[in-house]
Amino acid sequence: MVGSVRSWCCAIVLAAAALGSLPASAANLFEMNFWLQGPRYDGVVPACDDPSALAKISWNFAQKEQEFWNSNLAISDFSRVRETAFRPWARDLIPRRFCSARVLLSNGLSRPVYYWIGEDTGWLGVGWGVQWCVVGYDRNWAYNPACKMAQP
Repeated sequence: MVGSVRSWCCAIVLAAAALGSLPASAANLFEMNFWLQGPRYDGVVPACDDPSALAKISWNFAQKEQEFWNSNLAISDFSRVRETAFRPWARDLIPRRFCSARVLLSNGLSRPVYYWIGEDTGWLGVGWGVQWCVVGYDRNWAYNPACKMAQP
């Protein structure tokens, strides 16, 4: 009886040692989102001028203006898009790319916009997400003052 327990213990220790010697790999869905072994991020997020990121900002801005402020205001164009920081904090935190740009609004005004694109910050923590603030149109003061809280 004691001999079989020892052999099982030795088998478990050898299996754990063999698994521990494998090269590191990217985290699977459960490891990233449910913290079974802690967060492991790849740091892969779209560039600041990625068309899909800018489209998300435009669509969400128009939707917010229409639903909450009863306004037909929309973003017509982006210019001077640039990255301001990438992962400015500790390496184990959610990777974020901070960006700034100028937007031309449908009312003819040009305003600065600050936004960040984060890994695993999309819907239900799957995929990348984007948070943004257009200076002068942060009507609920979520990023006040002057969108400073949307910057690194």
